[in-house]
Amino acid sequence: MKKEKPKMGIVKMGNGLPVFNAFAAGIDIGDTLHCVAINDGKGGHEVKTTSAFTCDLYEIVDYCKCNGVTTVAMESTGVYWLVLYLLLEEAGIEPYLVNAKHAKNVTGRKKDDTDSIWLQKLHTCGLLQKSFQPDNEIRLLRSYTRQRKNLILLGSDSIRRMQKALELMNIKIHTVISDILGKTGMGMVKAIITGERNPEILCSLCDPRIKASREDIIKSLQGIWKEEYLFMLEQAVENYEFLQMQIKSCEEKIQQQLLKQVAIIKDGDITGLEETPPKKSKAKAKKNQFDFSLLPYLIAIAGVDLCQIPGISEVTALEFISEIGVDMRKWKSSKHFAAWLNLTPNTKISGGKIISSKMMKKNNKAGQLLRQAASCLITNKTAIGDYYRAMRARLGGKGAALATAHKLARIIYAMLLKKTEYNSGIIVDNQEKIKEEKIQKLEKQLARLKQAA
Repeated sequence: MKKEKPKMGIVKMGNGLPVFNAFAAGIDIGDTLHCVAINDGKGGHEVKTTSAFTCDLYEIVDYCKCNGVTTVAMESTGVYWLVLYLLLEEAGIEPYLVNAKHAKNVTGRKKDDTDSIWLQKLHTCGLLQKSFQPDNEIRLLRSYTRQRKNLILLGSDSIRRMQKALELMNIKIHTVISDILGKTGMGMVKAIITGERNPEILCSLCDPRIKASREDIIKSLQGIWKEEYLFMLEQAVENYEFLQMQIKSCEEKIQQQLLKQVAIIKDGDITGLEETPPKKSKAKAKKNQFDFSLLPYLIAIAGVDLCQIPGISEVTALEFISEIGVDMRKWKSSKHFAAWLNLTPNTKISGGKIISSKMMKKNNKAGQLLRQAASCLITNKTAIGDYYRAMRARLGGKGAALATAHKLARIIYAMLLKKTEYNSGIIVDNQEKIKEEKIQKLEKQLARLKQAA
């Protein structure tokens, strides 16, 4: 293991635990009960236990305001914390959402009131770190974007049930044509649902662009018709079409929210956003794309074009911005940003030696987006694509996706912080510098081998 040189000399350390938040409270969040602990002013604690109904949440807020509480610490327990978090924020009380791993209870009895007291003690001494939370507008955009993504996943499940029903009837049309959701596939499926069984008539629904032969299509449409499987197929199609309607409604909400955010940023000037740029004629249509162009909205909100980065599409840029926002000042540096995205190992050092260096098991949606974007760069012809392929040769696919996602995170951080457009020349120069250093290293090794010979 690599040994880190310890820092020698004298280091000044604090004496005792200072009080950073004198008017702090700790709340133990639950599904049915909330426990609020405050300082009673006599060296002890006062704990108020309430139920989790809406009237009780307002009572907790009033209780904190009456006792002069300015900041509250609560654990991120499921989604139970969110409503109280927003109410405290509206009341002018700074809420601290902390990781449950960072607020482990001391040994002894595990109870709700003692948990709230422990949270209050830690928060008073400034020992708890505040988890990142986006502002209200970004939070709304995130809710709509996540809902749309969930609906797409549910739609994929409906497609699998359609294919299963066809397979149970031994109808192989989904193996002959490339996309069962296209004009030809859905036309045939709906004709089957309405009662058509003649393969010749079903074959006449083919689009001229279908490459499969007529004989193969007719053979694939000869099935064993069963009433129960036709019923399954009909319900799967209805469910898929219903989800598509919900996705469209969700996209309308997203567009309205994007328009609202642009209006806030530009003081009401939203000219040019409704104009859809001309589409490229040779561009292949992708699934699950928006009906409107996201790019003008994203540029107006971010101040830069993140889609210029290889691997970052409009949908990826939207989902990424909806998770983190555009204010990079919330992180100290690009290293902190990459670590928050869970794109760096959790290195533990003891005795000057690295005893562990593993990736933490965290479900960071923004980091997962960058990993997915990086894994699509295997055929990319830019410098980042070259970097991904080099890392893939060394670390494998998983390691290459992680390393490239880390590079993408640093690029995005610099672009959003400094409001500068993507410059591929800098990456090319860095790659050339690395190649030159590698050549010099190999030349020195060759020279040493010649001397030894």
